[in-house]
Amino acid sequence: MMRPPSQPIAEIEMNLTKSRILIAFAALYIIWGSTYLAIRFAIESLPPFLMAGLRFLIAGVILYAFARYKNKEPHPSLRQWKSALIIGGLLLCGGNGSVVWAERYVPSGLASLFIATTPFWMVLLEWLWHRGKRPSLGVFAGIGVGFFGVWLLMAPHTGSQPIHLVGALVLLTAALLWSIGSIYSKTAPLPKTLLLATGMEMIAGGAALILLGIFSGELLTVHPAGFTAKSVLAFVYLIFFGSLVGFTAYIWLLKTVGAAKASTYAFVNPLVAVLLGWIWGGEALSVQTVVAALIIVAAVVVITVYHKEDHGVKI
Repeated sequence: MMRPPSQPIAEIEMNLTKSRILIAFAALYIIWGSTYLAIRFAIESLPPFLMAGLRFLIAGVILYAFARYKNKEPHPSLRQWKSALIIGGLLLCGGNGSVVWAERYVPSGLASLFIATTPFWMVLLEWLWHRGKRPSLGVFAGIGVGFFGVWLLMAPHTGSQPIHLVGALVLLTAALLWSIGSIYSKTAPLPKTLLLATGMEMIAGGAALILLGIFSGELLTVHPAGFTAKSVLAFVYLIFFGSLVGFTAYIWLLKTVGAAKASTYAFVNPLVAVLLGWIWGGEALSVQTVVAALIIVAAVVVITVYHKEDHGVKI
């Protein structure tokens, strides 16, 4: 007579699921937080727009092929490709393209803090542009505190080099473009499968970035003999870890724990980026920067929590 197992199968499966969730969150927090430093390393010897364009084009083709042929998804319509072009143009060409350009002048950790303002723009645009529900006082307070943190970040730092003003403004524009693209994507006609839609957006955005690189004269600056191993490795890391592993972890978490918990990456990524830029990138970390970072991240938390409560979503 066989003895019953000491641990029920259901309990084993539950423990495995918890372990996978922890691994996915670790991947999401660390990998996406590390992409800012990886971008800085990549553009040290690679042309920014062409690098970013190839990154998304390669990752997009992989996602598209997987969704179409592995999952047997139907061929997207011309209307869906048009939406993907608009979204990819705003998010990747406008948003990420601005980041890779600005990181030539702004440290990667600081760049991540400017991009952390995306939830501020999202809330305001949903209210003013889409005529959504008026944000609560808690949300407005979070936005006000967040922009105070941005002002503190841009203010002259005692004993350190002032931040590049144009680079900072370009990063704020990147956050705004990312917000516009994100809001448009909510109602745009796209395939129901998120992997397929994202693959299409990466292909479209990557192609737009490559064209931008060509028209800006980056082809004339391409000298493979001058590519460093660090830049090439960072480029490969951005493709397979930043775009594929990180995104896959995010999609899986969306289905497993829900959007509210998965969106917590927005709180953690800036802190990870600042620490990695300081530890591995040799970027200066002043007291003013630390205070500004904590204020901005705290504002993102407040806005996210109050905004979800306003819409009846529980975390």
